[in-house]
Amino acid sequence: MKKIGPGVLIAAAFIGPGTVTVCTLAGVNFGYSLLWAMLISILATIILQEMASRLGIVTQKGLGSAISTEIKNKALKIVVVGIVLGAILIGNAAYEAGNIGGAVLGVEAIFGAEYKVFYPFLIGILAFFLLWFGTYKILEKVFLVLIGLMSISFLLTAILTKPNLIELVQGIFVPKLPEGSVLTIIALIGTTVVPYNLFLHAALVSEKWKLVEDLKWVRRDTVISIGFGGLISMAIIIAASAITVDDVNGASDLAKGLEPLFGDLAVYCMGAGLFAAGVTSSITAPLAAAFVASSFFGWGRNLKDIRFRITWIVILVVGTFSLFFNVRPIEVIQFAQVANGLLLPVIAIILIWMVNKANLMGKHRNSSLQNVFGILIVLLALALGSKSILSVFGSF
Repeated sequence: MKKIGPGVLIAAAFIGPGTVTVCTLAGVNFGYSLLWAMLISILATIILQEMASRLGIVTQKGLGSAISTEIKNKALKIVVVGIVLGAILIGNAAYEAGNIGGAVLGVEAIFGAEYKVFYPFLIGILAFFLLWFGTYKILEKVFLVLIGLMSISFLLTAILTKPNLIELVQGIFVPKLPEGSVLTIIALIGTTVVPYNLFLHAALVSEKWKLVEDLKWVRRDTVISIGFGGLISMAIIIAASAITVDDVNGASDLAKGLEPLFGDLAVYCMGAGLFAAGVTSSITAPLAAAFVASSFFGWGRNLKDIRFRITWIVILVVGTFSLFFNVRPIEVIQFAQVANGLLLPVIAIILIWMVNKANLMGKHRNSSLQNVFGILIVLLALALGSKSILSVFGSF
């Protein structure tokens, strides 16, 4: 457990309310049929995050800093930095509202909606205090607890549904494309392979490990933590598969749909899981944005730096008060979807290029097999990016 580190934060970052919602809809609409897509998503995430973390520990730099150093063409550098900052800073501010909203739904499921007008404010304060007073080690322990809460909540809910094991195994290892499932598959991949996590991971590994000899622990941490995160996502799909009603539109309806089958226990389990998912993402989104800005502008990796703090405070405040005043920044979210659709393949290509540079990585460059997997992920990212951009403009 002492060797478990940044991977926990990465897993917590992608298991947010958006992931819970997408997995819920996948389970409700397609049963176990799309579990294979989640498996592919997790494998792709592990491969890319391993590259980012390897870059971080070998160079002791953030990914943004490496981009600024290694891209020599000034015009290209401006374009890349502009896309990354636009997608992550503005996008994370928009999505922060969804993260806090997910935590609020969890609190409502447990304590009721009588005081729901105050819940976003309370969640925002909780995230603020954890980020303001927390060190890396404190945040790591908090996330271990929250991941544990999510694990117990969602896995117990899945077990309560008593899944058919044969159908479960087939869903994981036998790819199927049910009618109308393509967009859901894209959503499952898109909500798991998150671009800003590559920046977050590269920055965080050097907070915990300083020596290249620790690379084996970095890899184990990545595989175990992200793999376990994938197990949680699969548990949500399995739980949602048990719902037979037709009015489930998102994560908030999952607990209600399970209540007739399993009683209040399912409601409380889902409520606790949603709360943990929302809180973890509402912390990691501002934290990642601050690390990205810090890496590009050369502020260092000091969590107490005032510029670092101002960045995450802005992200957190925008997200909190968007909910507090019932504002839905649709246009901003649409821009973030377009920017993220462009960002993932761009960052994947740059990352693969960097981890192949001998002057940067030395003997820890990518192997031929890692490059093959990386190229396949880039192709997947290009398809995903095209679809996500087209979906925003309604061009299907």
